[in-house]
Amino acid sequence: QVRLVESGGGLVQPGGSLRLSCAASGMPMRLYVLAWYRQAPGEQRELVATITGGDKITYADSVEGRFTIARDNDKNAVTLQMKDLKPEDTAVYFCKLEDFGPQGFWGRGTQVTVSS
Repeated sequence: QVRLVESGGGLVQPGGSLRLSCAASGMPMRLYVLAWYRQAPGEQRELVATITGGDKITYADSVEGRFTIARDNDKNAVTLQMKDLKPEDTAVYFCKLEDFGPQGFWGRGTQVTVSS
């Protein structure tokens, strides 16, 4: 059974850092495109960062230079290092296997709150 589990969310002050992890079971994550999305209250879900099977990386303009996506193949996981966090980064963060099945495969999300 395939599972994606996000972790690492929490409450952080503006300017702080968090490291999210998306751990997979039931399949080798390194073979797939993995994306991080986020959804703030009342907003549409937006794409934050993507890493392909060949490790090509893209970022949304709003997080470029502050967020870093990377694979941790030993843990069958993908991480999202976030620094210089801003209140507008507050959202539920989801990971998704973009090319797993016809519609991809989502995790359940982890809450990130940036507030003083």
